[in-house]
Amino acid sequence: MTLALVLIAMVLGALILRVNIAAILLIVGAYVHMVWGDGELVYIIEDMWSAIDKEVLLSIPLFLLCGSVMGKGAIAARLIRVMRALTASIPGGMALATVLTCAIFAAISGSSAVTLIAVGSIAYPALIKDGYSKSFALGALATGGTLGVIIPPSIPMILYGIVTETSIVELFTAGILPGVFLTVLLGGYTVIVNRHIPRQGFSWVELGQSLRDGVWSLIMPVILLGGIYSGYFSPTESAAVALAYSLVIERFVHKQLSLRDLYETALDTTTMMGSLFPLLAIALSINLLLTSEQVPAQLADWMSSAVESKTTFLLLMNALLLIVGCVMDMASAILVLAPLLQQMGDTYGIDPIHLGVIMTVNLEIGLLTPPVGLNLIIAMTAFREPFGVIVRGVLPFIALMLFGLLVLSFVPQLSLFLLQ
Repeated sequence: MTLALVLIAMVLGALILRVNIAAILLIVGAYVHMVWGDGELVYIIEDMWSAIDKEVLLSIPLFLLCGSVMGKGAIAARLIRVMRALTASIPGGMALATVLTCAIFAAISGSSAVTLIAVGSIAYPALIKDGYSKSFALGALATGGTLGVIIPPSIPMILYGIVTETSIVELFTAGILPGVFLTVLLGGYTVIVNRHIPRQGFSWVELGQSLRDGVWSLIMPVILLGGIYSGYFSPTESAAVALAYSLVIERFVHKQLSLRDLYETALDTTTMMGSLFPLLAIALSINLLLTSEQVPAQLADWMSSAVESKTTFLLLMNALLLIVGCVMDMASAILVLAPLLQQMGDTYGIDPIHLGVIMTVNLEIGLLTPPVGLNLIIAMTAFREPFGVIVRGVLPFIALMLFGLLVLSFVPQLSLFLLQ
């Protein structure tokens, strides 16, 4: 238990001082291995290598690169056109089309940031042109982008599966109904608050043309998710298939991807992974030592003696994760907290798959909360709007997401039904 208290104190202190999370983990990792390990730093290197020697890790850069390729190409634009044609007869149809496009694009890219940039670059000007307020448009896009972390394939779920040794395919399956639920929640809200926006009128001609132009974009999630759930693809293989498909379609069918674009997307993905993989290696090496020292089990025993009610534990865990989401990026939070929370959840009979969904949705909300809210920063940079306008725009959506979180926390069947 002493080890657990030391680790918690060091991490909290470093976060208060705003030290880089990678530096925090490196210092903590070295300290833990020197004091509680075998006293030699060479073992942290061995543990780091053992921790990241996993094939499934290859899926992360592949999905990121795939999303970037689609963002540079025409897949997002063609998806928006299809959704806009389908929702043209509904008041506030363009807003609903934006949410639906974010959901479908999320089912391809697995990334919140990529979804926001790819869909937002096209949808934001269209929303403003159709008479939607800047605040609403920014809030809808920033929140719609977060669907990329709950709708499979999901990069955060891959990370959760790796650090907790949980089936990634089962996590993906568990994310389907929660993703649909949150999409319906957001879509319904956009229609209600924008019912004064005139409908544009449905056109079979426009729908037919948009489907013809967007057929390759619509087929992609079917191939990707169908391959995963049928067992034909592993998560890593599905990422490779998605990347190959997007390259072929954007380069040779849509003809929207230049070699220069491909070089830039590869460089951006490499830079991103250069910051993520060291963090992943250090965190996983610490988790190996914590497990050998039985720290998660000790924390679980302490929690079960201090908190008897499962309901109270769920509320406390959600509160903790919402606070963490405000000050820590998603990947770091999963790497640090997931193994400990899973062990605690086991003592209250919480399914690890259900807990993974709860954690993902909590940290999804964290993408919208200052000061670290990644989607707020991306929206501010991409759309060149004041930070305050974006924050005001996401507030009603955060309230919706919190309601959705409570439902998903206390109705586990929404996450586990497709696994039965």
